[in-house]
Amino acid sequence: MVDVSRNPAFEILADIERRSLTGASAGAHSEQDGRFWTGVGFRLNERRYVAPLKEVAEILRMPQYTKVPGARSWVRGVANIRGTLLPIMDLHGYLGLKVPTSLRQQRVLVINHNGMSSGILVDEVLGLQHFEDSERLANLEDDQKIKPYLEGRFERGEDEWVVFSPYALAEHPDFMKVAL
Repeated sequence: MVDVSRNPAFEILADIERRSLTGASAGAHSEQDGRFWTGVGFRLNERRYVAPLKEVAEILRMPQYTKVPGARSWVRGVANIRGTLLPIMDLHGYLGLKVPTSLRQQRVLVINHNGMSSGILVDEVLGLQHFEDSERLANLEDDQKIKPYLEGRFERGEDEWVVFSPYALAEHPDFMKVAL
């Protein structure tokens, strides 16, 4: 039997594994300690929002959907996503915001919360955003219609990122009233 532990290639791979595990545990440790916060950045009209990473299950391009008769105007319809029916909700319509003219960048943030799945239509996804604790600001003044779903904000340079909770949206009684 050949002893692979004396093979130079094996030693190099073992060293890479040790270093990557050390780096991975250091990164996880930093996030657990609360030194930084990660979320999914998105845009509604010209405003930047960020949803907690744990609250977004998936990001989709706008799928084909079927309208649902008797549903509120902000319920776009139901899409078949890999054999599962997913309601698609227009966040602009729900919040009473101006609907954008360009639809090319639109994406659907999929949430799964308390046994309910839903897709939330946003203007554009801006990728993962990482914030230091020092960038978090406490006070938050906003339109009363969106305020129940907000959990603070971050400021980085000239940019403000408002923390939007899809879970708070999913739990809100108004969001659950989809029938006319």
